[in-house]
Amino acid sequence: MTTTAPAPTSGVPVGPGLSMFDPIFVGIDEFGQPVYITLAYRNLLAGGEPGGGKSGLLNCIAAHAALSVDSRLVLLDGKLVELGQWEDVADAFIGPDITAALTVLRRLQVVMNNRYAWLRAHGRRKLTALDGLSVITVLVDEIAFYSATVGSKQEQEEFVALLRDLVARGRAAGIPVVAATQRPSFDIIPTSLRDLFGYRAAFRCTTPNSSNIVLGHGWAEQGYSATDIAPTNQGAAYLIAEGGIPRRIKVAYLSDAQIAGIADYAAWIRRPTRLSAPDASRLDLGLAA
Repeated sequence: MTTTAPAPTSGVPVGPGLSMFDPIFVGIDEFGQPVYITLAYRNLLAGGEPGGGKSGLLNCIAAHAALSVDSRLVLLDGKLVELGQWEDVADAFIGPDITAALTVLRRLQVVMNNRYAWLRAHGRRKLTALDGLSVITVLVDEIAFYSATVGSKQEQEEFVALLRDLVARGRAAGIPVVAATQRPSFDIIPTSLRDLFGYRAAFRCTTPNSSNIVLGHGWAEQGYSATDIAPTNQGAAYLIAEGGIPRRIKVAYLSDAQIAGIADYAAWIRRPTRLSAPDASRLDLGLAA
C-alpha cells in the first residue's frame, strides 16, 4: 500500500542544506581517495593549457555554491559558455564586457569594505557561518581576457588592481575568488597576485616554467611539473594548498546535461530570494545579503 502526501500550500522549497563553509568535493587523488577543499577562507587559481580541465574545476565549485543556502554567485566569463549555464543562479553574470566587469568588481569592493566595518564594530576579524551573511563566490574564467585582451590599457590595469584587492582582502569578509587562465605567464599572473591564492591547481602546461608560475617557483624542479600530465588526461592537475605540497588529482567532471539539471534545481530552490533580473546595473550585494 502506498500513500501520497498532500502538496504543501505554504512555505518555500527545502534546499539540500549545503554550505560554503563545508568542504567542497573536487575529485580524487592518485590513490582514488576523495579530495576536498574548504573555500570560504581561501582563494583558488587554476592555470594550464586549453582543454586541460580548468572549466571542470570551476563548474564543480559553481555547483556546490549554487546548492549552498548561504551562497551568492558572481560570474565573469569572457566566452559566455563555460559558466553560462549558471546564469539563472547568479546575482551577476558578466560576459565579454570589461565595463560591466569593472562595475561589478567595484561594487564587490564596496561590499567588502562594508563587511570589514561591520566586523570591526563587533570586535571580529572574519565572518563565520553563524553570522548569517552570504558567502559571495566570485568565479572568473580566463583572467587574461579581461586583463590583457579586451578594453583599454587603463581598464585592464584597473581590472587587475580590483581583482588583486579582492583576492588579498576578500576571503575573511566572505568573498572568495576562483580564477582560471589559459596563459600562465608573468604578465598575466604576476608573483604578487599568484602568491595571494591559498589554493593553486596546475593543469597540463607546455613548459616547466608555466607550471612553476601556477604552483610556485621551484616545484617543477622537485618533480611536481604539470608538463608530465598527458594531453589525453583531461582533468588531471597538481593541486597545492597553502603551505602544503602539490598533490596530483583528477577533477570531477560534470556533463552539460548534469550542469543544466543542477542549475535548474538550484534556480528553483532560490526563487523566493533571487533577483528578478540579475545584471551589473541592478546588483545588490549589500551587507545584509
